[in-house]
Amino acid sequence: MDWLAGTWAVFRKDLRIELRNRYGINTLLLFVLGTLLLVLFAVGPQPLSARVQSALLWIAMLFAASLGLGRSFVAEAEGGTVLLLRLNTRPSMVFVGKLLFNMLLVGGLTLFATGAFLFLLDISVRTPGLLAAALGLGTIGLAVATTLLAALVARAARRGPLLPVLLLPLLVPLLVSGTSATRKAFVGRSWLQAQDELLTLLGFAGATLSAAVILFDYLWEE
Repeated sequence: MDWLAGTWAVFRKDLRIELRNRYGINTLLLFVLGTLLLVLFAVGPQPLSARVQSALLWIAMLFAASLGLGRSFVAEAEGGTVLLLRLNTRPSMVFVGKLLFNMLLVGGLTLFATGAFLFLLDISVRTPGLLAAALGLGTIGLAVATTLLAALVARAARRGPLLPVLLLPLLVPLLVSGTSATRKAFVGRSWLQAQDELLTLLGFAGATLSAAVILFDYLWEE
């Protein structure tokens, strides 16, 4: 099978299944809305600092994505479609197809969560371009990390939960840099003042993608 055709087939399959059962979409939306409601009830009219606002946004994005995307490969094992994919596609087709689907979900989640947070918490963004760059790079890094994590979870379902637990600390640079860059966008810092955070987000996405390329063949064929 042609590589692009195989990748597109995996992406289209996941998209069709998601549109039919809406498991990931509902999980993402419910988690974000639940987080917002809890924040609104807990804080009330008291204003939040930019640091807390950015942290809450990234916490909602992280855990919603982890819950919504964690079944990317587990569903294949439970549905008995792993062997079919292995016979008809190459590992890189499966990974890229699922990565594109997860990026679509995380991107939609990011837009929804950011809009809801800005509106309901009355947050003003003084450097919109910086916020868009931070969330865009964060979306890529989060999608790559959760896709690789989902493959590890599917494999660990047979071998124990150690591997996904070891992977979670790798998300710390993404969260720290993303939160810091978002805070600077809220308070009106310049792009130059956030260059370290943006470079860290870019490096995280590149390093995680490189690790996924190296590790996924082994994880998928094992």
